[in-house]
Amino acid sequence: MSQTVAHALHHQSDIEEFEKTPRSQRYPWSNSYELIQQAGLEYGDDPALSFLPTGVAGEQAINISYRELAAKVTQTANLLHSLGVTQGDAVSLLLPSLLQTHYTLWGAQAAGIAGPINPMLEAEHITEIMNATRSKVLITLAPSENSELWQKVCQMTQSIPSLKTIILISQSDKNNSELPSSPKTELRIVDYTQQLELQPSDKLLSGRQFNAEQIAAYMHTGGTTGCPKVAKLTHGGLTFVGQIYADTAGHLGRYTTLCGLPLFHIFGIVATGLALFASGRHGVLLSPSGFRNPNIIQNFWHHTARFNCKAFSTVPTILGTLLDQPLGDNNISCLQEVACGATPLPNQLKKNFEQRFEVKVRNGYGMTESSCLMAKPPGNTIVPTSSVGLRLPYTRRITAVIEGSKLIRECGVNESGVVLAQGPNIFSGYLNNADNNSIWIDGQWFNTGDVGYHNEQGNLFLCGRAKDLIIRGGHNIDPLIIEVPLSKHPAIAQAVAIGQPDPYAGEVPIAYVKLKTGKNISSCELLDYCKEVISERAAIPKRIEFIDEIPLTAVSKVFKPALRQLATEFAINASLAKADIKAEIKTRIDTQHGLIAKVLLHNNDQHQQAVDLLQAYPLIIEF
Repeated sequence: MSQTVAHALHHQSDIEEFEKTPRSQRYPWSNSYELIQQAGLEYGDDPALSFLPTGVAGEQAINISYRELAAKVTQTANLLHSLGVTQGDAVSLLLPSLLQTHYTLWGAQAAGIAGPINPMLEAEHITEIMNATRSKVLITLAPSENSELWQKVCQMTQSIPSLKTIILISQSDKNNSELPSSPKTELRIVDYTQQLELQPSDKLLSGRQFNAEQIAAYMHTGGTTGCPKVAKLTHGGLTFVGQIYADTAGHLGRYTTLCGLPLFHIFGIVATGLALFASGRHGVLLSPSGFRNPNIIQNFWHHTARFNCKAFSTVPTILGTLLDQPLGDNNISCLQEVACGATPLPNQLKKNFEQRFEVKVRNGYGMTESSCLMAKPPGNTIVPTSSVGLRLPYTRRITAVIEGSKLIRECGVNESGVVLAQGPNIFSGYLNNADNNSIWIDGQWFNTGDVGYHNEQGNLFLCGRAKDLIIRGGHNIDPLIIEVPLSKHPAIAQAVAIGQPDPYAGEVPIAYVKLKTGKNISSCELLDYCKEVISERAAIPKRIEFIDEIPLTAVSKVFKPALRQLATEFAINASLAKADIKAEIKTRIDTQHGLIAKVLLHNNDQHQQAVDLLQAYPLIIEF
């Protein structure tokens, strides 16, 4: 075996040396169930997960060991098996971040196919996803005063014919055996805690034999068809990325990490799930709502110091929020690294965070379709500013000129093109075959839809997107979800939705609208209309702007980059105006660096104030 280690792959030659050892020798686990069972054997009574119910300072954590985790996962798989779940059946999870979310997420993968769903989505959208996966079982929260999930579930169940069973998880400590009435006559209601104790924990009753190609999870993701887009992630892909994600932080050893990412998102599932278990690390679940909980943000540095946290994974939005949180008397010298992903990381935000807290921020790159990851600078690797680093070992990544589904040529050094990928991390396609038509280039390369270039050392720089998505806080939004209903309004001739840069969410959806001749309507009226007709709450535009003519290309296609320039100028102007800073804003599209904004301040004494104010915008800003 090559002596090169994953956390010391500083150059392309290091990766090539690393790959001389077969992948199966370095990363032996090809399914999540056996990976977790092995962790149970290897790490035994060591802490696997701790759960903070509210996130207040000093509260008592609920702890489980690796041995207990492995047992609960097996019991959950056996419970699902007893309810008729087989290898090809979908089990939907509509849950916040709980210890039971881990048991059911991995237990569902051991019995059938796990389908974690964002519980904050509208009932209509959740119904569409569950019908797309033909979900057989739904695992969700039992009715309580603190959650509206049960009301949402009751609204949905009449429209999901494949659903046979609902498993309810109670967050209450009280032993309450009374179950709610079933919202549908033929629908079975099961108490998770009671039924779990009836199941053996030492073996799978199904006798299932795993292989790397089997589907482990159905992950919903944004697309461009206007319908739910469900990615099929394999056991092999998820466990490969989980093991290599853990390996890139091998220099930190077995450490404690704070887990605030949601477990319905691929970043949380891998970074605060499989990567943890693969390396025997200790994860602290930061309340059911994670980073969305104000207690967690307010007490984050307390939790860091209390649990001696060495590293954690997060998104740029949270980095910006934590940057403004006072340290108080908390000693966080234990903290060495932060892994950041889901949306582009602004350079100034990265620099300011590193300087203030004396910690390295690692900017990774990936997506649902790559089982979370395609790049993650390891260890003490220094990558150029704005780069996401080298490719992962055992994978391939190029930038190319394409036409339709054909590769015309690979791009040269510093030449921008569409980012294409191959490797064990790449998913096996979308559940609906119609969604697979344009994603495979020459039948072998996955088209990420991102545009970027490689420098001479092989580092990737992203400079835009070819695919038409709005990414709000790591959540993909299909513009058609906005454009189609808006275009049906009797006053509208044409509607175009784009992502407007935002310092908190990365992007927020907005719409440019051209009215029909003689028609008149206010933007407030249109926003109210959107709230009624757009099924996905996150997709409701933050603002609607009227425009005389929609910009077009030479072949009469909508030219969205021009609209993104307008939206960027508006957003930056609005941020500066709130702080009473006057400036002229001009934007341009650079082939290597994407959208660039130039800010000409009227008063140079406000320069530092403006820099700090705009530091979290996900684009290059020049002053």
